[in-house]
Amino acid sequence: MSFQVSKVNDVTVIEVEGQLIVGNRNELKKKVLEKIELGEQTFVIDFANTAYIDSSGLGVLVSLSKKIREHGGELRLSSLSEDLRTLFELTKLDTLFQIAEDKERALEGF
Repeated sequence: MSFQVSKVNDVTVIEVEGQLIVGNRNELKKKVLEKIELGEQTFVIDFANTAYIDSSGLGVLVSLSKKIREHGGELRLSSLSEDLRTLFELTKLDTLFQIAEDKERALEGF
């Protein structure tokens, strides 16, 4: 599992590679919270290379979304596989997050 952090214009893009699970969710949370402390407000988390997210991974995404909104920002998700999209629909998290087909579409309108 690894996280690639980059910047596209004023948007912080985090690409998640592997699985987002209990063992690494805090690493993602730490990276985002560090960026918030630096004044970053807009984020895209890209799951193009992610096959699995467990309940703790979903929990950290909800927590980060709340924290980002509290700082006047926005979190978007992109590139969910069919299985991950189904997971978000079943848990009703698709109503909490703006989910784009790919990273480029997620970046539109920021």
